[in-house]
Amino acid sequence: MIPGGGQPNMQQLLQQAQKMQQDLAQAQEELAQTEVDGQAGGGLVTATVTGAGELRNLKIDPKAVDPEAASAEETAETLADLVVAAVQAANENAQALQQQKLGPLAQGLGGGGIPGLPF
Repeated sequence: MIPGGGQPNMQQLLQQAQKMQQDLAQAQEELAQTEVDGQAGGGLVTATVTGAGELRNLKIDPKAVDPEAASAEETAETLADLVVAAVQAANENAQALQQQKLGPLAQGLGGGGIPGLPF
């Protein structure tokens, strides 16, 4: 309800909606260009994803593959676990970045969140 009982200015509302749409598009573009890392195994495996969650890089330290420490099957299993953990950590960091960039925009839309976005 508008104080004083007046009608909302539709032109002003449309302008505000258009600005919010532009701000959202700009924030999404920034997220697509920003890279964040996640690590596992004390840095033995590092995954890099964009703020939009796209996997861009995966680094595996040669120390993570030690054929003398375990059988090939155990080494492969451990390495797979480290990769999964690093990618999950990177995605968690990307989600935090999304919340940081897009959260204020969602609050501007009434705080109910934006359908399809994780907040």
